[in-house]
Amino acid sequence: MPNNLKNSIIDQLAKNEPNLISLPRIGDLIEGKILKKESKKLFLDLGKYGTGIVYGVEFINAKNIIKELGIGDPVKAKILELDNESGYLELSLTEAGKHKVWEELKDLRDQDEPIKIKISGFNSGGLMAEMNGLTAFLPVSQLSNEHYPRVEDSDKKKIAEELKKLVSQELLVKIIDFNPRTGKLIISEREVVDRPSKISLEKYQSGQIIDGIISGVVDFGAFVKFVDNPAIEGLIHISELDHRLIDNPKEIIKVDDAIKAKIIDIKNGKIFLSLKALKPNPWDLVEEKYKTGQEVKGIVSKLTPFGAFINLDNEIHGLLHVSEFGSVEEMKKQIEIGKDYKFVIGLIKPQEKRLILKLIK
Repeated sequence: MPNNLKNSIIDQLAKNEPNLISLPRIGDLIEGKILKKESKKLFLDLGKYGTGIVYGVEFINAKNIIKELGIGDPVKAKILELDNESGYLELSLTEAGKHKVWEELKDLRDQDEPIKIKISGFNSGGLMAEMNGLTAFLPVSQLSNEHYPRVEDSDKKKIAEELKKLVSQELLVKIIDFNPRTGKLIISEREVVDRPSKISLEKYQSGQIIDGIISGVVDFGAFVKFVDNPAIEGLIHISELDHRLIDNPKEIIKVDDAIKAKIIDIKNGKIFLSLKALKPNPWDLVEEKYKTGQEVKGIVSKLTPFGAFINLDNEIHGLLHVSEFGSVEEMKKQIEIGKDYKFVIGLIKPQEKRLILKLIK
């Protein structure tokens, strides 16, 4: 009978007969005393629940623990089977130890206090450390701004090289997620070091314009330290750098640039900024410059699975849809990046920042 069905039956019995002695469940921790030790079996006196047994693989796994135990010693075990072929509760000592470890980790998480750990390993996705005998994972995204690997083009090799420098270092972290069933244990340095206090964020609000210094440039945007409070760092996503299409944030900014930026959101202790919000929007005047049916010249700036982006001037990009060619392969045969062609404007939607083009063949 499956374990979950057995537990279900026990729950039903307890519901129908509340005066019965509470029955143990598979997965429960139970306390007993060492009753008898044999070469391949360990018997526990479980009081009103009868006798428990540790044997087979569980005995081998717990051999070092069992060696230190004597008759009458109290011990905790995890129930694996309620009634095995010999009529005993089948138990695990090692699983009970793991359960205790996860309970301790849960307490640490609930306390929400920083924990000092030593980095033991790395991969391109983050760092590893040991906590209570378990492997904890610190994702790159949860590193502090000081330790975040700001490398060009998110090159995995370069990221790994930067992370390797942190091996053997001690960091303060918090547990942000764990799952005993899957063995997942996720920690964060950012939650300790870079999370501004609620008090420090109270002076800022959405719509406010701040003075900042570019402190880092990555492929998805730029980090900005506040001039009036360098402990606070905001993020400008690449889509908020300019009204035009940007492939690389370095087209717009570089580290140590002094800028003004607008706060567009404050969420979960993070501040999100925009540069383009302080710039005139060229799409507000696009219909004064371009008309539907007008013939224009443009340079192919990017090819994508859904079409080609055409640079009409330094501010406005149009889209040449792939359906004009029938397939991406055919599109690549007829147009090339960096070359200019003649087009006719088929549609202009300023609010959506859309300008649809057709190729003049």
